[in-house]
Amino acid sequence: MRIIQLTDPQGIRRVGIVLDEHAIDLLAGEQTVYRLAQRAIAEGISLAQFLSHQQIAQRVSYAELASAGRILAPLDHPDPAHLLVSGTGLTHLGSADTRDRMHKDEQKAVTDSMRMFRLGIEGGKPPAGQVGVQPEWFYKGDGGCIVPPYGTLCSPSFALDQGEEAEIAGLYLIGPTGIPYRIGFALGNEFSDHVTERQNYLYLAHSKLRPCSFGPELLLGELPQDIRGHCRILRGGQVIWQKPFFSGEQNMCHSIANLEYHHFKYSQFRRPGDVHVHFFGTATLSFADGLSLRAGDEIEIQAEGFGRPLRNRVGIGEEMPITVNAL
Repeated sequence: MRIIQLTDPQGIRRVGIVLDEHAIDLLAGEQTVYRLAQRAIAEGISLAQFLSHQQIAQRVSYAELASAGRILAPLDHPDPAHLLVSGTGLTHLGSADTRDRMHKDEQKAVTDSMRMFRLGIEGGKPPAGQVGVQPEWFYKGDGGCIVPPYGTLCSPSFALDQGEEAEIAGLYLIGPTGIPYRIGFALGNEFSDHVTERQNYLYLAHSKLRPCSFGPELLLGELPQDIRGHCRILRGGQVIWQKPFFSGEQNMCHSIANLEYHHFKYSQFRRPGDVHVHFFGTATLSFADGLSLRAGDEIEIQAEGFGRPLRNRVGIGEEMPITVNAL
Protein backbone atom coordinates (compact mmCIF):
# COMPACT_ATOMS: atom_id res chain seq x y z
CA MET A 1 0.00 0.00 0.00
CA ARG A 2 1.15 3.53 -0.84
CA ILE A 3 -0.34 6.70 0.63
CA ILE A 4 0.02 10.46 0.20
CA GLN A 5 -0.83 13.64 2.11
CA LEU A 6 -2.49 16.58 0.42
CA THR A 7 -4.71 19.59 0.89
CA ASP A 8 -8.18 19.74 -0.63
CA PRO A 9 -9.50 22.86 -2.47
CA GLN A 10 -10.55 24.34 0.90
CA GLY A 11 -7.03 23.92 2.28
CA ILE A 12 -7.99 21.04 4.59
CA ARG A 13 -5.37 18.35 5.06
CA ARG A 14 -6.32 14.92 3.76
CA VAL A 15 -4.76 11.48 3.36
CA GLY A 16 -5.16 9.48 0.18
CA ILE A 17 -4.56 5.84 -0.75
CA VAL A 18 -2.81 5.51 -4.10
CA LEU A 19 -4.66 3.25 -6.53
CA ASP A 20 -2.35 3.83 -9.49
CA GLU A 21 -0.55 6.71 -11.20
CA HIS A 22 -3.89 8.25 -12.13
CA ALA A 23 -6.22 7.90 -9.14
CA ILE A 24 -6.27 8.50 -5.38
CA ASP A 25 -8.93 7.41 -2.88
CA LEU A 26 -9.35 10.12 -0.25
CA LEU A 27 -10.14 9.11 3.30
CA ALA A 28 -13.15 10.78 4.84
CA GLY A 29 -12.64 13.88 6.96
CA GLU A 30 -9.60 15.91 7.91
CA GLN A 31 -6.67 13.54 8.39
CA THR A 32 -2.89 13.41 8.68
CA VAL A 33 -0.57 10.43 8.47
CA TYR A 34 0.82 11.45 11.86
CA ARG A 35 -2.57 11.13 13.59
CA LEU A 36 -3.52 7.96 11.73
CA ALA A 37 -0.22 6.33 12.73
CA GLN A 38 -0.79 7.28 16.36
CA ARG A 39 -4.20 5.64 16.24
CA ALA A 40 -2.78 2.48 14.65
CA ILE A 41 -0.16 2.25 17.41
CA ALA A 42 -2.88 2.68 20.05
CA GLU A 43 -4.87 -0.18 18.50
CA GLY A 44 -1.80 -2.41 18.18
CA ILE A 45 -2.15 -2.97 14.44
CA SER A 46 -0.17 -1.97 11.36
CA LEU A 47 -0.98 1.28 9.60
CA ALA A 48 -2.00 -0.65 6.47
CA GLN A 49 -4.49 -2.68 8.50
CA PHE A 50 -5.84 0.45 10.15
CA LEU A 51 -6.28 2.25 6.83
CA SER A 52 -8.11 -0.71 5.30
CA HIS A 53 -10.90 -0.10 7.82
CA GLN A 54 -11.27 3.62 7.11
CA GLN A 55 -14.10 5.15 5.14
CA ILE A 56 -13.32 6.35 1.60
CA ALA A 57 -14.88 9.72 0.77
CA GLN A 58 -14.15 10.10 -2.93
CA ARG A 59 -11.80 9.25 -5.80
CA VAL A 60 -9.72 12.11 -7.23
CA SER A 61 -7.26 12.67 -10.07
CA TYR A 62 -3.61 12.26 -9.09
CA ALA A 63 -2.47 14.46 -11.99
CA GLU A 64 -4.80 17.28 -10.95
CA LEU A 65 -3.45 17.18 -7.38
CA ALA A 66 0.10 17.43 -8.67
CA SER A 67 -0.58 20.23 -11.14
CA ALA A 68 -2.44 22.22 -8.48
CA GLY A 69 0.51 21.97 -6.07
CA ARG A 70 -1.62 20.34 -3.37
CA ILE A 71 0.59 17.35 -2.57
CA LEU A 72 2.45 17.55 0.75
CA ALA A 73 5.34 15.55 2.16
CA PRO A 74 3.90 12.12 3.05
CA LEU A 75 4.77 12.55 6.75
CA ASP A 76 5.24 15.59 8.94
CA HIS A 77 4.61 16.80 12.49
CA PRO A 78 2.21 19.49 13.75
CA ASP A 79 5.25 21.15 15.35
CA PRO A 80 8.24 21.08 12.92
CA ALA A 81 10.65 21.31 15.85
CA HIS A 82 9.59 17.78 16.80
CA LEU A 83 10.67 16.30 13.47
CA LEU A 84 14.32 15.31 13.07
CA VAL A 85 15.94 14.83 9.65
CA SER A 86 19.15 12.81 9.64
CA GLY A 87 21.03 10.36 7.46
CA THR A 88 23.83 7.89 7.03
CA GLY A 89 26.54 7.80 4.37
CA LEU A 90 28.89 5.25 2.81
CA THR A 91 26.12 2.69 3.14
CA HIS A 92 25.82 1.50 -0.46
CA LEU A 93 28.06 -0.67 -2.59
CA GLY A 94 29.85 1.79 -4.83
CA SER A 95 29.33 4.79 -2.56
CA ALA A 96 32.94 4.74 -1.42
CA ASP A 97 34.20 5.24 -4.97
CA THR A 98 32.29 8.52 -5.34
CA ARG A 99 33.31 9.79 -1.91
CA ASP A 100 36.90 8.58 -2.32
CA ARG A 101 37.28 10.60 -5.51
CA MET A 102 35.96 13.69 -3.73
CA HIS A 103 38.36 13.37 -0.79
CA LYS A 104 41.42 11.77 -2.36
CA ASP A 105 44.74 12.96 -0.97
CA GLU A 106 47.68 11.97 -3.14
CA GLN A 107 49.81 11.53 -0.04
CA LYS A 108 47.50 8.91 1.47
CA ALA A 109 47.03 5.44 0.07
CA VAL A 110 43.64 4.96 1.76
CA THR A 111 41.23 7.77 2.65
CA ASP A 112 39.21 7.89 5.86
CA SER A 113 36.10 7.53 3.69
CA MET A 114 37.41 4.26 2.28
CA ARG A 115 38.25 3.02 5.78
CA MET A 116 34.69 3.78 6.92
CA PHE A 117 33.28 1.99 3.88
CA ARG A 118 35.41 -1.08 4.55
CA LEU A 119 34.14 -1.18 8.13
CA GLY A 120 30.63 -1.36 6.72
CA ILE A 121 31.55 -4.14 4.29
CA GLU A 122 33.06 -6.16 7.14
CA GLY A 123 30.44 -5.55 9.83
CA GLY A 124 27.44 -3.62 8.51
CA LYS A 125 25.15 -6.66 8.18
CA PRO A 126 25.42 -8.53 11.48
CA PRO A 127 23.49 -11.75 12.17
CA ALA A 128 20.04 -11.30 13.68
CA GLY A 129 20.26 -10.31 17.33
CA GLN A 130 23.78 -8.91 17.06
CA VAL A 131 24.99 -5.31 16.73
CA GLY A 132 27.01 -4.35 13.67
CA VAL A 133 29.50 -1.58 13.08
CA GLN A 134 28.08 1.92 13.35
CA PRO A 135 27.81 3.95 10.12
CA GLU A 136 28.69 7.53 9.34
CA TRP A 137 25.82 9.68 10.64
CA PHE A 138 24.79 13.28 10.03
CA TYR A 139 22.13 15.77 11.13
CA LYS A 140 20.26 17.63 8.42
CA GLY A 141 17.69 19.75 10.22
CA ASP A 142 14.21 19.77 11.71
CA GLY A 143 10.88 19.81 9.92
CA GLY A 144 11.56 23.31 8.65
CA CYS A 145 14.07 21.98 6.09
CA ILE A 146 11.51 19.75 4.34
CA VAL A 147 10.26 20.87 0.93
CA PRO A 148 7.14 19.16 -0.45
CA PRO A 149 7.28 17.16 -3.68
CA TYR A 150 7.23 19.49 -6.72
CA GLY A 151 8.50 22.32 -4.52
CA THR A 152 11.72 24.32 -4.88
CA LEU A 153 14.86 23.27 -3.03
CA CYS A 154 16.28 26.69 -2.23
CA SER A 155 20.03 26.57 -1.67
CA PRO A 156 21.36 29.31 0.66
CA SER A 157 23.22 32.19 -0.98
CA PHE A 158 26.51 31.21 0.67
CA ALA A 159 26.41 27.64 -0.65
CA LEU A 160 29.15 26.59 -3.06
CA ASP A 161 27.05 23.88 -4.70
CA GLN A 162 23.50 22.57 -4.81
CA GLY A 163 23.55 18.89 -5.65
CA GLU A 164 20.91 16.17 -5.63
CA GLU A 165 21.26 12.88 -3.78
CA ALA A 166 18.77 10.27 -4.95
CA GLU A 167 18.05 7.80 -2.17
CA ILE A 168 15.50 6.13 0.07
CA ALA A 169 14.26 7.68 3.32
CA GLY A 170 12.84 5.78 6.28
CA LEU A 171 9.92 7.47 8.06
CA TYR A 172 9.35 6.87 11.79
CA LEU A 173 7.11 7.84 14.68
CA ILE A 174 8.13 7.42 18.31
CA GLY A 175 5.33 5.73 20.25
CA PRO A 176 3.99 6.85 23.64
CA THR A 177 6.41 4.57 25.54
CA GLY A 178 9.51 5.62 23.55
CA ILE A 179 9.46 2.73 21.06
CA PRO A 180 10.28 3.72 17.45
CA TYR A 181 7.72 2.62 14.85
CA ARG A 182 8.73 2.51 11.20
CA ILE A 183 5.80 3.86 9.21
CA GLY A 184 7.35 3.17 5.82
CA PHE A 185 9.73 4.39 3.13
CA ALA A 186 9.79 7.10 0.47
CA LEU A 187 11.91 8.29 -2.41
CA GLY A 188 14.20 11.04 -1.17
CA ASN A 189 16.35 13.90 -2.44
CA GLU A 190 18.94 14.56 0.25
CA PHE A 191 20.10 17.87 -1.23
CA SER A 192 23.71 18.70 -0.28
CA ASP A 193 26.67 21.02 -0.93
CA HIS A 194 29.35 18.75 -2.37
CA VAL A 195 31.87 21.52 -3.11
CA THR A 196 31.93 22.47 0.57
CA GLU A 197 32.29 18.82 1.54
CA ARG A 198 35.10 18.25 -0.98
CA GLN A 199 37.24 20.96 0.64
CA ASN A 200 37.61 18.73 3.68
CA TYR A 201 35.51 15.78 4.81
CA LEU A 202 35.23 17.44 8.23
CA TYR A 203 32.97 19.96 6.48
CA LEU A 204 30.42 17.19 5.88
CA ALA A 205 28.28 18.50 8.76
CA HIS A 206 28.09 21.96 7.13
CA SER A 207 27.36 20.53 3.69
CA LYS A 208 24.27 18.68 4.93
CA LEU A 209 22.47 21.69 6.45
CA ARG A 210 20.34 22.20 3.38
CA PRO A 211 16.68 21.63 2.43
CA CYS A 212 15.51 18.20 1.33
CA SER A 213 12.46 16.53 -0.13
CA PHE A 214 10.85 13.08 -0.02
CA GLY A 215 7.77 11.44 -1.44
CA PRO A 216 5.36 12.02 -3.02
CA GLU A 217 4.27 8.58 -1.83
CA LEU A 218 4.85 6.68 1.39
CA LEU A 219 5.38 2.94 0.85
CA LEU A 220 4.02 0.92 3.76
CA GLY A 221 5.58 -2.40 4.73
CA GLU A 222 9.10 -3.72 4.21
CA LEU A 223 11.69 -2.18 1.92
CA PRO A 224 12.31 -4.23 -1.26
CA GLN A 225 15.68 -5.97 -1.25
CA ASP A 226 16.61 -4.70 -4.72
CA ILE A 227 15.50 -1.19 -5.68
CA ARG A 228 16.31 0.07 -9.15
CA GLY A 229 15.58 3.61 -10.17
CA HIS A 230 16.71 6.58 -12.23
CA CYS A 231 17.77 10.10 -11.39
CA ARG A 232 17.50 12.76 -14.09
CA ILE A 233 18.48 16.42 -14.27
CA LEU A 234 16.50 18.61 -16.66
CA ARG A 235 17.51 22.10 -17.78
CA GLY A 236 15.08 24.05 -19.89
CA GLY A 237 12.94 20.92 -20.18
CA GLN A 238 15.79 18.87 -21.67
CA VAL A 239 17.57 15.99 -19.89
CA ILE A 240 21.21 17.00 -19.39
CA TRP A 241 22.18 14.11 -17.08
CA GLN A 242 20.67 10.81 -16.06
CA LYS A 243 21.90 7.72 -14.33
CA PRO A 244 20.43 4.63 -12.68
CA PHE A 245 20.58 4.35 -8.91
CA PHE A 246 20.29 1.23 -6.78
CA SER A 247 19.18 0.75 -3.21
CA GLY A 248 17.72 -1.91 -0.96
CA GLU A 249 19.85 -4.22 1.18
CA GLN A 250 21.01 -6.23 -1.84
CA ASN A 251 22.90 -3.10 -2.94
CA MET A 252 23.99 -1.94 0.51
CA CYS A 253 26.87 -2.74 2.86
CA HIS A 254 24.67 -2.05 5.92
CA SER A 255 21.35 -3.64 6.78
CA ILE A 256 18.38 -1.37 7.43
CA ALA A 257 18.12 -2.87 10.92
CA ASN A 258 21.73 -1.92 11.65
CA LEU A 259 21.23 1.66 10.46
CA GLU A 260 18.06 1.95 12.54
CA TYR A 261 19.72 0.54 15.65
CA HIS A 262 22.61 3.01 15.52
CA HIS A 263 20.21 5.93 15.12
CA PHE A 264 17.64 5.02 17.73
CA LYS A 265 20.14 3.74 20.31
CA TYR A 266 20.41 7.37 21.46
CA SER A 267 17.71 8.14 24.00
CA GLN A 268 17.23 11.70 22.71
CA PHE A 269 15.95 10.14 19.47
CA ARG A 270 13.26 8.17 21.28
CA ARG A 271 11.15 11.04 22.60
CA PRO A 272 7.45 10.07 22.50
CA GLY A 273 5.53 11.77 19.72
CA ASP A 274 8.55 12.82 17.66
CA VAL A 275 8.87 12.06 13.95
CA HIS A 276 12.14 11.01 12.27
CA VAL A 277 13.06 11.12 8.60
CA HIS A 278 16.27 9.21 8.01
CA PHE A 279 18.06 9.11 4.65
CA PHE A 280 19.85 5.82 3.96
CA GLY A 281 22.51 7.05 1.52
CA THR A 282 23.32 6.79 -2.17
CA ALA A 283 26.07 5.87 -4.60
CA THR A 284 24.89 8.11 -7.49
CA LEU A 285 25.63 11.83 -7.80
CA SER A 286 25.63 14.11 -10.84
CA PHE A 287 28.36 16.09 -9.05
CA ALA A 288 30.69 13.10 -9.36
CA ASP A 289 30.28 13.38 -13.13
CA GLY A 290 31.22 17.06 -13.12
CA LEU A 291 27.74 18.59 -13.31
CA SER A 292 26.97 21.76 -11.39
CA LEU A 293 23.27 22.45 -10.91
CA ARG A 294 21.78 25.89 -11.54
CA ALA A 295 18.67 27.71 -10.40
CA GLY A 296 15.74 26.46 -12.44
CA ASP A 297 17.13 22.96 -13.00
CA GLU A 298 14.66 20.19 -12.27
CA ILE A 299 15.56 16.99 -10.41
CA GLU A 300 13.51 13.86 -11.04
CA ILE A 301 13.92 10.68 -8.98
CA GLN A 302 11.90 7.55 -9.60
CA ALA A 303 12.05 3.87 -8.70
CA GLU A 304 9.86 0.87 -9.35
CA GLY A 305 7.45 0.22 -6.51
CA PHE A 306 7.38 3.82 -5.24
CA GLY A 307 4.77 5.25 -7.59
CA ARG A 308 5.06 8.67 -9.15
CA PRO A 309 8.51 10.31 -9.36
CA LEU A 310 9.78 12.83 -6.85
CA ARG A 311 10.35 16.14 -8.65
CA ASN A 312 11.87 19.36 -7.36
CA ARG A 313 13.33 22.51 -8.84
CA VAL A 314 16.58 24.12 -7.73
CA GLY A 315 16.53 27.65 -6.36
CA ILE A 316 19.10 30.04 -4.86
CA GLY A 317 18.15 32.01 -1.77
CA GLU A 318 18.71 35.72 -1.26
CA GLU A 319 21.71 36.83 0.75
CA MET A 320 20.75 37.32 4.38
CA PRO A 321 23.07 39.46 6.52
CA ILE A 322 23.64 37.78 9.87
CA THR A 323 24.15 39.85 12.98
CA VAL A 324 24.28 38.80 16.60
CA ASN A 325 23.04 41.35 19.11
CA ALA A 326 24.18 41.49 22.69
CA LEU A 327 21.58 41.77 25.46
